[in-house]
Formats: sequence, C-alpha cells, structure tokens
Amino acid sequence: MWRRLLIDRFLILVIGVWVLVFRSSLGYGECKATFVNLFTDVDLRGVFPVTIAGVVIKQGTSEELENLEKMDETKKITCACKNKLGGLTIGLATSFWEPARVAEIVKDPWCFPLLGGIKVESEPVKQGGTAQTVAHSGTNQYFAQAHWYMFSVWNLLDLFMDVPCIAWDGFDIAYITEVDPLWQRDDLAMFIHPEVLLFANPIAQLSCIADSVASQIGKPIDQLFWCMGSWGGSYPMSGSTDKATIIEGAANLAGRLIYKLSREGLTWDPGVDLCGAVLTPIWIKSHYKMHLMKPTRTRIIPIGQSSLVWGWGKDTFWGTRKGAAENYDWMVFRKVKCCMGFSTANRSR
Repeated sequence: MWRRLLIDRFLILVIGVWVLVFRSSLGYGECKATFVNLFTDVDLRGVFPVTIAGVVIKQGTSEELENLEKMDETKKITCACKNKLGGLTIGLATSFWEPARVAEIVKDPWCFPLLGGIKVESEPVKQGGTAQTVAHSGTNQYFAQAHWYMFSVWNLLDLFMDVPCIAWDGFDIAYITEVDPLWQRDDLAMFIHPEVLLFANPIAQLSCIADSVASQIGKPIDQLFWCMGSWGGSYPMSGSTDKATIIEGAANLAGRLIYKLSREGLTWDPGVDLCGAVLTPIWIKSHYKMHLMKPTRTRIIPIGQSSLVWGWGKDTFWGTRKGAAENYDWMVFRKVKCCMGFSTANRSR
C-alpha cells in the first residue's frame, strides 16, 4: 500500500516538473504578443444595443446584454443641452456602447502586450505578478500589474467623424500601476477607499451572493458597488485578489481598475447624463461590459459574470500566438448617452 502511495506521489512530482519545464519552454514569463488587430481582436458587435429616440436596435445582441441595456434604457425621445458655445443643442436622445478603453492585466511588470509585446527592461523594483494556491481552499492568491489605455476604436478607424457623441480621445497610455504605490499594497490602498471597513463583515459579503446571481443574466446590482458578482469584491483597489481561476482574477482586477480610476477622477462616466460625462466616485458597473482580446478572445460579458460561462478553454497556461500566458488585454465598452442634433451658438457674446 505504501509503495503504491510513493509511486503515485513520485508520478505527481514528475508530471509537475514536466509541466513547469514545458511551460517555460513555451515562453512563459516572456513579454511576447502581436500588435492589436482592430478587425479581428475587437468584437464590434458590442456597440449594440443602440437606442435612438426610444427605438432600440439590437442587432443580434445576447439575452444577458439586452438585460444590461434594459437596466438603464434611454426612454426620452427629445433632449436639449447647453453646449460649449453657450447655446443649446436640441436633438434626439441617443445611447450606445463605445469601445473606448483597454484594461491590460499583466503578470510581467512593464510589459505592454497591446503594443506588440514591448517591455521596458529597467525595473526599479521587483513587481512581478504571482499566483499562489491557498492551502485547504480552492482559491488562488493572485497579483498583477495593470495598464489603462485610451483606445477609441472609432477614432483609430476614422469612422463616425461627424457624430458629436463620440469623444475624440485617440490612443494613449493613460495609467500604469507600476509607479502607483497604492496598487502594490492593500493597506495603502485604503487611503482612497476608507469605506472598505464598512464592508469587511459577513453581512456585507453575503449580499454579494445576490449580485453574483444577477450578474449571470446581465443584471449586476449597481447598489452593491462593493461586489463584482462571481469575480469577487471591488475592494481593496489594489493588484491583489483571490479567485479560483487566474482568468477570473484578471477580470476582477480589470473591474477594480475601472472603479479605482473612477474614484480618483481620472475617468468619467458618459452613460449617466445626456448632456455629458459626469464624475462617479462610486462606479456604476452596469455602464461597462468587456471582452478579452489577448491572448485569446472571448465573447462580450457584463461585469461579474462567471468564467464558467465564457472562460472555458480560454485560460491556456502556454499562451497563444497573439500573446503570452497570463498577460491579458480587455476591451472595455462604456455606455454613452448623448443629445444628438443641431446646435445653436450664443450670439450675445
């Protein structure tokens, strides 16, 4: 009996070593990727549903994404807003989903897969990502760095140039966590979210079960802003999380990055007011949806939906031709509301 046990343990050890060697031989730990392809890497069907004057254009939208739209439908038909010229913009109430940002979650610090695998070699400190299994549990302690890109797909494709609802942000690296000490340590992150002490109790955490269930059908509960459905909690706003799968941990960090930048006033929500983007220190998570672009592409998902639904076979530890393992690029769609019509100038000036 004991010989059989020793043989089993020996085989497990041999297989484990072989997997590690095989993983490293396939470039694990390397910053490798192809340049982003706007036609194959981005799912442009994510702009739907589009609502114009109360008329909804679905164009093959999945049921859970239809539910996401119904949570905050633009029911107005006409609108009037004050414009930058001091006059009025009078038109039709319009809403759509804009592919405008990319959240990049990387285990290799200073690695930029979206830019084709560019890596800054001079690292001031060791800030690499880790994934460690917690003993006697089914979760992993996961840490990674994050990058936030301004990535307006319509700008890059020179499309809809005459549509005033689309912000001309172009392309830029807007934020990197390697230089942010608040991302590296949970205790320092509390400086920007002291309210986390209110949610560090069993009752608050039990309420996340309701959000987890609702997220599966595309109806995340915005009032439970400290929850991200099956992805875990929104706090702390740092690079550490614990999830059963690495791909779900990366999704959690992408959501936290959106919330963190909203809290710091570095990204505004254009899905609240028809007359322009507003500051949202408490994020509205139903105004965002996303899909994985690299190393593999997934379908578009609402915040908090379980990876059992969309991540099957996508968490490949050997990476793909498009990118190395555990370096993820998430295409973020944000809800946009605007008043699309004609503008008048204030002639009294």
